This record gives sequence, structure tokens and C-alpha cells, in this order.
Amino acid sequence: MIHSSIRIMKNNFEFRLVHRGPDQLLREVVRQAGISKRALTDIKFQGGTLLVNGQEHTVRKRITDGDVVTIVFPPEKMSDGLITVNKPLVIVYEDDHLLIVDKPPGLPSIPSKDHPHDSLANRIAGYYIKKEYLATVHMVTRLDRDTSGLVLVAKHRHAHHQLSLQLQNHRIDKRYYAVVEGHVKKETDVLIAPIARKGDSIIERHVSPDGKFAKTEYRVKMRLSGDFQATLVDIKLWTGRTHQIRVHMAYMGHPLLGDDLYGGSMKWLNRQALHAYSLMFQHPLTLETCLFTSPFPPDIENVVKGGYFHGRREN
Repeated sequence: MIHSSIRIMKNNFEFRLVHRGPDQLLREVVRQAGISKRALTDIKFQGGTLLVNGQEHTVRKRITDGDVVTIVFPPEKMSDGLITVNKPLVIVYEDDHLLIVDKPPGLPSIPSKDHPHDSLANRIAGYYIKKEYLATVHMVTRLDRDTSGLVLVAKHRHAHHQLSLQLQNHRIDKRYYAVVEGHVKKETDVLIAPIARKGDSIIERHVSPDGKFAKTEYRVKMRLSGDFQATLVDIKLWTGRTHQIRVHMAYMGHPLLGDDLYGGSMKWLNRQALHAYSLMFQHPLTLETCLFTSPFPPDIENVVKGGYFHGRREN
């Protein structure tokens, strides 16, 4: 199968492919193109269309070599209950299929009981309304409220499905900078330690044999010395457990600066010193490799470069 064209509308999109190969049912051809079972159901019942050489057919249509298949996805609508907010967004990249946003610290990724009106999702919803783009907000990656950095958002259900598969198969490379207490001895290491909810707490996690598999890789970027010692580490997440970096670094005896939930000092920062600085993945439609980066936010930059420490050493 060869993708020949993609057409974008305000509320839905379609793409065409040329079938090359032996005869197959349309159902098989569409699934090989990466269309999920849920999307096929939506196409059937919510206004989408499957066309073969310009004529509408069911998934039982037999496709022969050279047939042109057009998949028209149904229009999307904003999620019920998602309040739109007209507040600033730092957009790093945008096209018809995805959105990369640089989230500031202190802003939740999604609405919650405590923050129902202002989250990154609320702001993206407001941005979509302003642009007359009536899709829902498909969050592919999320960050804790007080973690800053890059967030990946799909702009329609097919892109969301493709990116979610990459996430599940560990093919989205997420990198973080963290400033942790003390001098981390090993220059690089991989920490594998299961993470579970701690007791009856809704928020706090800890390393526990009853927890879910969690894998974190790090390398030391810089050791900072002075009245207080700290280390800037570059972290790659292999899994995405709640608070994974914060829990694993505290478990090592090096909690993040500003992370009082896991024992970090609040002297230098009033939030955990964690920044999602890099995202690399395959574009869900063009299949090109995409790499995006984000500089230190001011508060972390002040800690790393602002003279709080002396005698720093590059590694």
C-alpha cells in the first residue's frame, strides 16, 4: 500500500492509498494502513466513509491491485465537560496532525477536581475554538503539574492512535533534565525498580515489590558544589509510571530539589526541578523522524547557572 494523498478539513480528514499486492478484503487493507478497530466503528456509525475508486463500500469489499482506497474519518467534537480557556500557549510546533506545547510549571496537564478550569487541555481547547478546529484534545504525553517542558498532542483520532502505539512500544524518546540533591556517583546507570501507590495515598508513590515495572536511565551532566551539593542529570524514561523520576531518584538517595513530597529541599526551588527538554518520535502520517527540544525554564536555569553553587564541573 502506498499513501498517495492526505486532505485536511476543519473537523475531519481523509487520506487515500493505492493498494499494491494480492487481492484482499477492504477491512484488511484499512487495518494494514494503521486504522484502529475503534476508528472503523466510528467510520461506520458516526458519519465516516470508505471509498474504493470513488464509490462507497463496506469492509467486505474485495480490493484488487491498483484500487484507490479513500478513508474519510467522521467529524470530531470537543469532549463534553471540557471547559475552553483563552490563555497563552507556548507552541513549539504545529501541523495538521499534531501539536507540540511547552508547558510551564504550575499548570496541570488535564483538568481535575482541584483544577477544573485551567489546565493545558483547557487552554488547547480554547485555542482550537479560536482556530475553528472542533476536535477534542488528544493528549499523547502528560506532565505533572509542577514539571515543565514538552507535551505531545494529537489533533485527530488517527494520529492519536498511531502515536499511542509508539508510546506503548517505547518508540517515543522522552528526555528530562533534573537537578537532584547530592553528588550522584555513577556517571550513568539504569534503575529498574517497581513503583506502587503508597498506602492509602492518592498522590504519593514508592518503590515496592508489588508495584508495576519501571525503568529509568540517567547520565550525569554536571555536578554542582558549594554549601550544598547537587547534580544535574539527563534522564530517559523507558516506562511512564506516575512520579517515576521523582520516586526513582529519591529511592537512590537523591531527591529532586524542590520536591518536598519525596524529601527534596525547598531552599532552591518551590517546585520539583524537573524539565521535559526533548521529544523524539516518528510523525504519524509522514513517518519522518521528529525531534523537538526546550531550553531550561528560568527557575531551573537560575539554579544551574545562576551562581548558587561554585566549583561546578562539566562531565
